[in-house]
Amino acid sequence: MKKPQQIPATPTAPARRTTIKDVAREARVSLTTVSHALNDRGYVDPDTRAKVKRIAEALGYRPNVRAQRLRTGRANSIALLSSMPFSVAGGSSRLGFMMEVAAVAAETALQQGQALVLVPHMEGSRQLIDQLDIDGALMVEPVADDPQIRRLKERGVSVVSIGCVADADASIPQVDLQAGATGQLLLDHLLERGARHIALLVGAQQRHSYAEMERVYTACIRKHRLPKMVAKADEYGGEEAGRLAAHELLADYPDIDAICVPVDAFASGVIKALGELERRVPDDVMVVTRYDGLRARNANPPITAVNLHLEQVSALAVALLFEHICGDTRRHVVTGPAPELVIRKSSTRAGTP
Repeated sequence: MKKPQQIPATPTAPARRTTIKDVAREARVSLTTVSHALNDRGYVDPDTRAKVKRIAEALGYRPNVRAQRLRTGRANSIALLSSMPFSVAGGSSRLGFMMEVAAVAAETALQQGQALVLVPHMEGSRQLIDQLDIDGALMVEPVADDPQIRRLKERGVSVVSIGCVADADASIPQVDLQAGATGQLLLDHLLERGARHIALLVGAQQRHSYAEMERVYTACIRKHRLPKMVAKADEYGGEEAGRLAAHELLADYPDIDAICVPVDAFASGVIKALGELERRVPDDVMVVTRYDGLRARNANPPITAVNLHLEQVSALAVALLFEHICGDTRRHVVTGPAPELVIRKSSTRAGTP
């Protein structure tokens, strides 16, 4: 086969863009064969597919994204949206939970020929959502009747929730993060470490994970006949909201010997409050949280947390989203991997393993 030649430029004009017709002419195949070979669609003889791709690369062919969009109706991009305010999702972790999901989601999406657009939570973001040119969206732990999900569905965009949705009648597909099992894991750990006055501090917003945590906590203290001590803090207050809530909890219930704080930003605030009150962690009060991110690892002392296996969760969510984008709606709920406890100093008292 003769060596492919680059399309020459004239002295007065820039180099002409190589087109699919140039690739087809050089490879001596039809336009349809080139299209199928370059997009890995239909049946093309493996040797022919390899030859077409080799010639396209040699000619410097790049697909016309705008033309593809008009022809297929596909944007070849998906979005990752957060419903968490930056006061919780940001701080020292710099969007920790969301960014951990984004890293794997972006890689998985690229393997499917899709780009990932990262959309942090913003007040009044409806206009931005309306302007996003996307085929689908992943939403991280939405609130009940989430306005971002509602708007995307109105546009006909496929949406998958990472974490179960709080709405009982919600129809969007979701990856179950097993919030109840995670809460039980944390509470059982505190009980095993001797805690008998366990308080719960959750977010005030309506999220499935908060409701599940409170449900599991209530069942646990009833079973063990322990006092119930629950406080709620506004996510928009971030770490400071956790600090203030801890002060109020300990003022109302001075016998508290452990605090279960699913939100890691609140957990950082609880550690600060305990230091201000000269309550030692873990000797006086043990602290555990849900997400094993930078806040948990960098706290003083480091906080016992849960490995949610977000890499696997992200891959599952992207795969589920692509299924729905392509019209395969058979799977609606996919169960994520089992949570795994990561024990650190915040719950390790002297004499305990």
